[in-house]
Amino acid sequence: MSDSKLGEWITNSTESLFLSMVRAPEDKKAMAEDENYEDFNPAFTYPIYGEDETIYGFKGLRIDLRFASGSLLNSLSVRWDEKLQSNTVDSVEPKLREFLPQDVETDEETFHKRVEEDALNFRPLGQLIHSYTRPSPKFKGKGKLAPTNVVLDPENEDAVVYEVYHTRRDTPGFWKYHQRMQIFIPLYIEAGSYIQEDESDWDFMVLYEKRKRTDASHIPTYHFLGYSSLYNFYYYPEKTRLRLSQFVIIGPCQRSGHGSELYKAIYNYVLSQPHIGELTVEDPAEAFEDLRDKNDLMMLLSNETFIKEAFGEDAVSHGGGRVGKIGKVLKSKKGKMGPPVEKGWAEKWRVKLKIAGRQFFRLVEMLIQMHIDPLDERAMKAYRLQVKERLYRFNFETLMQVEKEERLEKLQQTFENVQQDYKRILNLVK
Repeated sequence: MSDSKLGEWITNSTESLFLSMVRAPEDKKAMAEDENYEDFNPAFTYPIYGEDETIYGFKGLRIDLRFASGSLLNSLSVRWDEKLQSNTVDSVEPKLREFLPQDVETDEETFHKRVEEDALNFRPLGQLIHSYTRPSPKFKGKGKLAPTNVVLDPENEDAVVYEVYHTRRDTPGFWKYHQRMQIFIPLYIEAGSYIQEDESDWDFMVLYEKRKRTDASHIPTYHFLGYSSLYNFYYYPEKTRLRLSQFVIIGPCQRSGHGSELYKAIYNYVLSQPHIGELTVEDPAEAFEDLRDKNDLMMLLSNETFIKEAFGEDAVSHGGGRVGKIGKVLKSKKGKMGPPVEKGWAEKWRVKLKIAGRQFFRLVEMLIQMHIDPLDERAMKAYRLQVKERLYRFNFETLMQVEKEERLEKLQQTFENVQQDYKRILNLVK
């Protein structure tokens, strides 16, 4: 078979896999026309179908992986227009089934019946730790889109309620649920992998959309939007370090602020637990690192006590607003932030806020860059030396392998790159 003919039988696996969060017909009535959680593609399929993300031997291939929107009961079907009669055809369904639980439904009628049953009976496992509201994408009877920055009372007919639940690995019934939702890890997190069955020291935060049916029953139904897994480590001398390992929001709900709400729920939970000494993040992707930086900065800027100590008692936000408002912060000469920052003071706040060392001192550097006068040579030199000191310690082994002159050049170049990146992150906050 010629190369051109061969190409006709090669399909992109990511484009051929369609995910659907299926709701019962009655629950769809509460949704706006532009809300669509069905037929969306994942970000990756290489963990399933190989690095090239291709499937050979089919034309018109379509793989449908459906989920009951709350219980996440799986349904799988594979269809095609043409298939080669050859033993070299790639395996499609068996490869995907390796990543799914055993109770995958294949009969469509049975699946939709289960969707209705689960909608009435499913309730999130664990403890509710955070909730927030958003205006419905449409105001009922008003015929226009709702502004996204309006906070509504949960009982308002135009409000959509979102809730975050905390569970443990050993929460009764949760591991079976986890086996259904973990498929989103390889589909959305690059190099993401499944948690081992015998690992027990895991916490989970699961995000749901909560809607009331529009019929007379007003029954609340819950719909999965994403989750995070966190591992418990020993933290000297008698506490726990919680390491955020996996963090995923399903495709249609990304870039809508839900990731920030889930992260805030995790962080506030950490602050509320005396036995947890610190929150860390395992090898964060760039998009998550931005989300983390933005929310951590906003948290610090909204902490009036921290801001006054950092920039002086007369510290105010740019424009004369209240302390902590997002904006350029002015300082008096009495502030602890310097530059250089008073290290003992910074460490006291780092421990209090339970933020890992490297992350906290990056945030401090961002705040200094936010307010520093670039024409103040003394302050700029102190800031530059403070950042370079941290970079030197962090990259010590690598820097020791080059000559002093090259080492200084690399430090300066890295400092300039850090400055540019901080500028980008600060623009996200503003």
